[in-house]
Amino acid sequence: MAKFELKLPKMGESVAEATVTNWLKNVGDKIEMDEAVLEIATDKVDSEVPSEVAGTLIEILFNTDDVVQVGQTIAIIETEGEGQVEATQSEAVAAPVAIVEKTIEAAKETVSAPQDFSSSDKFFSPLVKNIAKEEGISLQELETIQGSGKDGRVNKEDILNYIKNRGNQPVVASSSVVAAQKAAPVAQSQTVSSATPVSVNGGDEIVEMDRMRKLISKYMVESIQTSAHVQSFIEVDVTNIVKWREKVKNSFEKREGEKLTFTPIFMEVVAKALKDFPGMNISVDGDFIIKKKNINLGMAAALPNGNLIVPVIKNADQLNLVGMAKAVNDLANRARNGKLKPDDTQGGTYTVTNVGTFGSVFGTPIINQPQVGILALGAIRKVPAVIETPEGDFIGIRQKMFLSHSYDHRVVDGALGGSFVKRVAEYLEAWDINRDV
Repeated sequence: MAKFELKLPKMGESVAEATVTNWLKNVGDKIEMDEAVLEIATDKVDSEVPSEVAGTLIEILFNTDDVVQVGQTIAIIETEGEGQVEATQSEAVAAPVAIVEKTIEAAKETVSAPQDFSSSDKFFSPLVKNIAKEEGISLQELETIQGSGKDGRVNKEDILNYIKNRGNQPVVASSSVVAAQKAAPVAQSQTVSSATPVSVNGGDEIVEMDRMRKLISKYMVESIQTSAHVQSFIEVDVTNIVKWREKVKNSFEKREGEKLTFTPIFMEVVAKALKDFPGMNISVDGDFIIKKKNINLGMAAALPNGNLIVPVIKNADQLNLVGMAKAVNDLANRARNGKLKPDDTQGGTYTVTNVGTFGSVFGTPIINQPQVGILALGAIRKVPAVIETPEGDFIGIRQKMFLSHSYDHRVVDGALGGSFVKRVAEYLEAWDINRDV
C-alpha cells in the first residue's frame, strides 16, 4: 500500500490560509479521484478540497474550525501500490514507508495540544495555542475568551481580537478565578455571556446567522467604525446607453455567446474615471496611504441565500467592452453557483454595487475595507426632463438614474469624491450611440 498526503492547495496569490468547515469523509471511507474530501473557507469564499488519488482515508490531521496554512498536510489517503508517499499534490516524491510513518507522527504532534494547555477540557486549535503561547496567554486566561466558532470554539479571529483589546475589556472569569474572588473581599465585575435568545410569545422563529452572514456583519460594523463615511449623489441621463444597448445586444450575444448587460458598460466607465482620479484608487493602512498600481474592480453580487459577495475584475482598465462583459458574466455565474475561487474575491481596489437590481433609486453603500470608495448604481427609470436645444427648451421623456458615491472622508475630501462621480456621469452621458462593439 502507498500513502498520499492530501495538502491544502494553493488558492491564489493572496490567500495563505483557510479554515476547515466540514469533513465530507470519515476515516475508513473510500475516496474516488477528484472526489471532495472536505470543505474549507477563507474570509469570503467557501470551497471544497478534492483528492488527486483514489484510495481510503486513514488519517485526518485537522479538526473542524482549525486554520490550515497553504501546503500543510491535512489528511493521509492510502492507495494501491508500493510503500511510497506522494509528498505534494503537484509532484510525486518517492520515500520509504518508515519516513511516511515519521511524517504522520510529526503531523499528529503538530495537531496535539502543547503541554501548557493539556489540562483544559476545551478544544483549542494548534494555531490558537501557538498564538496564545507567543503572546504569553495562560490557559486560565485562554479559557475566558468567548469563541465564535462551532460549539463556542475560539478561532484565530477571536484570539487576535482579544489580544488587540487586551487590558481594555472585562473578562469572563474561569472557575478557579471565581473561587479566588469569593475568598477575597473584592468587588466582582461580571460580563454577561451571549446566550441564545428565547421567544417570549412562543411564535417567533430564532435562527442563528450562518458563517458568511456573521462575517458580513463583522465587516460592515468594522467599516463603519473605521471610515468616516460621506456620500455624494448625482443624477445621470443614460438614454443614449439604453438605446445603444437595445440596438446591439442581440448581435453581441450571437457573435460573442455572451449577454450584454448594463454592468460591463458601467464597469468600463468607472475604470476609466479611476484612471483620471487615481486618488480614489487607494487603500489605507493605519497612518499610511497605499496608491494602487492596478485597477481591480469589485462587483458586489447577491447570492441565492441572500448573502453578498464581492468578486473582483482584475486589471479592469485593460479590458475592452467584450472582455469586460465576459469577466462580469463569468464572475456572476460562478458566484450564483458557488464556484468562486478564494483569489476571485481578493485584491479589489474599488467597488461597484448595483442597488437598482432590487428597484432602489439610490442607496448609501458601506465601504469595502481597506478601500476608500464604493459606487452604488440606482435603477434606470423613464422620467420627464427638461431638454435643452438651440431652438429652446422643452419637456421630454428620458432614461435617468442616480449614482451614489460613498467615500472615506479621512483621506478623500468632498472635491475629489464629488469630482470622481461627476466624471463617471459625464462619461455615461457622452456615450456614443454609434459605437462599434
